[in-house]
Amino acid sequence: MNQAPSNHDFLSQTNLTSTSNYKFGKMLDDFKADIKRYELLGINPWFIILITRQGLWIMNHYRFSRWVHHQIHFPVIRQVLKILCIIWQKLIEIITGCEFPNRAEIGKGLYMPHPVGITIHTDAKLGENCNLGQHVTIGVGGRGENRGIPKLGDRVFVGPGACIFGSITIGNDVAIGANAVVTKDLPDNAVAVGIPAKIINYKGSQHLIDYPGKDSSN
Repeated sequence: MNQAPSNHDFLSQTNLTSTSNYKFGKMLDDFKADIKRYELLGINPWFIILITRQGLWIMNHYRFSRWVHHQIHFPVIRQVLKILCIIWQKLIEIITGCEFPNRAEIGKGLYMPHPVGITIHTDAKLGENCNLGQHVTIGVGGRGENRGIPKLGDRVFVGPGACIFGSITIGNDVAIGANAVVTKDLPDNAVAVGIPAKIINYKGSQHLIDYPGKDSSN
């Protein structure tokens, strides 16, 4: 695999859904990338996947709602669409228990095999082609100057029940084990487990995450 960007520059890439470039075409491209992650399973055609996979229900709402929030400015249309998005969001929260605020920055190709009880902070940042297990929390933590929100790089695997808190940076190709509690920075390719999470090796997430174009990047 090509060398991943350092922890200090991956968030400056244009792959995140920043306000300035989140046009309608960008929204569609990101959602298509989400669908392709599920298509790699090779079980059903895309339209069946879209209907049956709750992870895509969540991302469909998130990406459309983010587009409305940042790009629709005509007052009447904006208010109508925002009300519809709020109702849509609450239905998803009731069904899945997941919270994905539209102000969070989530890169394309997010995959959630079991989207139950996942909570993402409003100011959290996730890179491309990440995996989130069930009951994952990415939220605020720390005290004083250390208080803040996590930033995750590309191709980060977060196991079921893991919690990531505070003003920390998670590098590219990191794997976080089930039920781990992460409160400190993790460099590229780290594998971290436990409470509190500790690095056990640097084998990364390469064998845990499949995404379009992976073979060509090796």
